[in-house]
Amino acid sequence: MDGSSNGIVRAEGLTKQVTTPDHTLTIVRGANLEVRSGEAIAILGASGSGKSTLLGLLAGLDVPTSGKVWIDGEDLFALSEDGRAKLRGRMVGFVFQSFQLLPALTALENVMLPLELSGGKDAAARARTVLDRVGLADRVGHYPRQLSGGEQQRVAVARAFVTEPKLLFADEPTGNLDSTTGEHIIELLFEMNRERGTTLVLVTHDEALAARCMRRARITAGVLDTEVA
Repeated sequence: MDGSSNGIVRAEGLTKQVTTPDHTLTIVRGANLEVRSGEAIAILGASGSGKSTLLGLLAGLDVPTSGKVWIDGEDLFALSEDGRAKLRGRMVGFVFQSFQLLPALTALENVMLPLELSGGKDAAARARTVLDRVGLADRVGHYPRQLSGGEQQRVAVARAFVTEPKLLFADEPTGNLDSTTGEHIIELLFEMNRERGTTLVLVTHDEALAARCMRRARITAGVLDTEVA
């Protein structure tokens, strides 16, 4: 396998081990995966199965013990840490279970941040447009502490999409939300996947949510099995 296919994400032999004084723990074991541009794929797994670690490796947020990842044909771990950060800034968005908003910034400023870091123009106007799209036009000046959990996650979704990424990684994005609010967040993610053609890689333990994706993969004790679409 190499990086020359049409897959926007490709992984080969991806392994992550952590060594302690007593033993070596293998968290992800020899994972192979290809994600096609524009599809929505769910990575299913129980708590402790290695799914969040796998997501971090696919995004280049963590470095594997062995194996390779290509994003849009680029060998991720042939790049420096700064190079990986630039690639993510150019084409990747993230939505995390814990929101990851900066408490000292307003909703508008949190959404503007990735645009400002990448030198994007009209950051405030673009951020306002996306916040309006997720139903938060009247919350732009609020700080995270002034927002409900669902509103904070909508800010996180807006931040993820404001750069119009080709690829979105979502790690248990409804894990801290009630079922009604969580359903709204998922609808937003799938709507933006459909409307913008953004590739969605969704980590979840929720079988019903995974069933809504085009394809599923399942990780058990670090071993990944993929279903054929």
